[in-house]
Amino acid sequence: MNFESLALSNAVRACTLCAAHLPLGPRPVFQVHPGARVLIAGQAPGTRVHDTGIPFNDPSGERLRWWLGITRGEFYDATKLAMLPMGFCYPGRGSSGDLPPRPECAAAWRKPLLATMPEIALTVAIGQYAIDWHLGNAKKSTLTQTVLNWKSYGPSIVPIPHPSPRNNIWLKKNPWFEAEVVPELQKRVRVVLSGS
Repeated sequence: MNFESLALSNAVRACTLCAAHLPLGPRPVFQVHPGARVLIAGQAPGTRVHDTGIPFNDPSGERLRWWLGITRGEFYDATKLAMLPMGFCYPGRGSSGDLPPRPECAAAWRKPLLATMPEIALTVAIGQYAIDWHLGNAKKSTLTQTVLNWKSYGPSIVPIPHPSPRNNIWLKKNPWFEAEVVPELQKRVRVVLSGS
């Protein structure tokens, strides 16, 4: 990692922009490297990820690695795969699950960090907040419709639902996702990581 990228990463890790709103305090969790080829654009860390400081170190991560068709070693190799959630810190709990990512995070850090990773060839946008940011007006009216139309976003971005066990009902109602989208996503990931 070059000096500029390292300095930016260190500044993000020391960030306290949202400290007053974070029930467990700031602990930015992300993974970046100038050589990364795949970007995982997630939502925000849960409590287990906050505790360990390791992105997707939970059941969601196990399912995500299966969807991507890669090993845990490949997943945590920053030279291959970057992880930038929309919010880097655990946002707290709401009435129906974790709160949305804090908006200050993406506003302050997302573009500068993405600018340090010119080799990204595939972005996997996970969940509504990441899909909104990465697809903007190109997204459909619902997450389901957006994911159903994944082919229309070209080879460089794939929108997917969150791999959380909380989405088991969605996955059961939409079996086409794991039957059709996941195998194609695995192919794209393999092609990009192989450099072809």
